[in-house]
Amino acid sequence: MQNRRQFSRVLFSTDAQVIFNDHQYPCKLLDVSLHGALITKCDAFISNTNSNAILRFILPQSEIEIKMEVVVCHIEADHIGLKCHHIDIDSITYLKRLIELNLADDELLHRELAMLIHDTQE
Repeated sequence: MQNRRQFSRVLFSTDAQVIFNDHQYPCKLLDVSLHGALITKCDAFISNTNSNAILRFILPQSEIEIKMEVVVCHIEADHIGLKCHHIDIDSITYLKRLIELNLADDELLHRELAMLIHDTQE
């Protein structure tokens, strides 16, 4: 199977919350990219693909919160794939730094940022 990902994901496990229809559901962030995230599936979370939600998580040993508006892309037995469709400037700055530290490839990160900027301008 061909990998169609345009954005590198980094493994990053931390507690998170997904907010759907004004209800917060606890979950675990499994990995993250500039364009989305993979979270554990929580039993109470009932949603369909293409549903809008908000993903929030705090960076460990800090008070920095990353918050992104997401669309549910796929729901599997143990996890949910989310695609980011909006993120504020502070969150994207911290997310960029998190990925930069874990990716160890500045050139790849800058290419992905350019693709992300190009996508939002279309």
